[in-house]
Amino acid sequence: MMAGHGGVEDPAVGGPARHVPVLLDEVLAALAPQPGEMIVDGTFGAGGYTRAILDRGASVAAIDRDPSAVAAGRGLAESYNGRMTMVEGRFGELEAIVRDHGGAVDGVVLDIGVSSMQIDAAERGFSFQKDGPLDMRMGASGPTAADVVNRLKPGDLARVLGFLGEEKQAGRVARAIEARRAEKPFMRTLDLAGVIGRVVGRSPKDRIDPATRSFQGLRIFVNDELGELARALVAAERVLKPGGRLVVVTFHSLEDRIVKRFLRDRSSPPSGSRHLPDIAPATQTFEARNKALAASDAEAARNPRARSAKLRSGVRTSEAPRGEADALAFAALPSLADLPQTGD
Repeated sequence: MMAGHGGVEDPAVGGPARHVPVLLDEVLAALAPQPGEMIVDGTFGAGGYTRAILDRGASVAAIDRDPSAVAAGRGLAESYNGRMTMVEGRFGELEAIVRDHGGAVDGVVLDIGVSSMQIDAAERGFSFQKDGPLDMRMGASGPTAADVVNRLKPGDLARVLGFLGEEKQAGRVARAIEARRAEKPFMRTLDLAGVIGRVVGRSPKDRIDPATRSFQGLRIFVNDELGELARALVAAERVLKPGGRLVVVTFHSLEDRIVKRFLRDRSSPPSGSRHLPDIAPATQTFEARNKALAASDAEAARNPRARSAKLRSGVRTSEAPRGEADALAFAALPSLADLPQTGD
């Protein structure tokens, strides 16, 4: 389980926090793990969900792209007599991973975002309150946040910060970054946070750091988090057995919107059209559960990072999977694969 996620709504993002599984009771109620079942924890993190599922008697295939989390998970697996498998990979690759480890499963749980352990480790480069290398990668490969900040065209950078970070002053921030990087490239988190802070400013009523939204946008872009989520939802539809449960915990509006649209699209009753007789109506591949669940006041008081958490869930029907989801389309963004080289 990856706790302590920081979205725009989370004033505590960037600060130190003890790892606390978010919405654990609600997750277990929706997931309903039983002895003999196989559950996929697509975002292992520090293992909060996995431990609880294993203690209910189910087996777990746990996935994480962070090598340090994987190492810790393999140690945990030794304590559960073969009922836990730890896999290094992305949860967007869930279908291939499940096929390699036995086929269809009874449940999938996803906890989307960055973990408190990653935020609290200055050397990972996620925090704008601790100085560290401007990295932000959840895994061990691919372009870093420094690569993005120093090489992305200003217009593309503004789109990343504006859409993924929901930063209202994205254009001004991007132009300030462009002007500064011409003199000296950005390499450290506090250097970037300082430039952003001077542009955005901070009103007495603002509960979050001026760099919060821009750092969020960069982190989501560097790790392709929305794309990973969309791929994972479609993969879950393919690997869940009839009656299998999908449970997703999100921490900001972009993630929640994708999950909401997916479940609404997949749980809508089939409907045809007399105007289009040759087009088969869409099938209902999930039964959506109740509306999004939020943390209780008591949990939010114990763990401030739970304040923005939302849980949505659905139960797989016996209908064949529908494949790619048009409902998951979102604004076109620059690609990490096309990141300009230095001097382009």
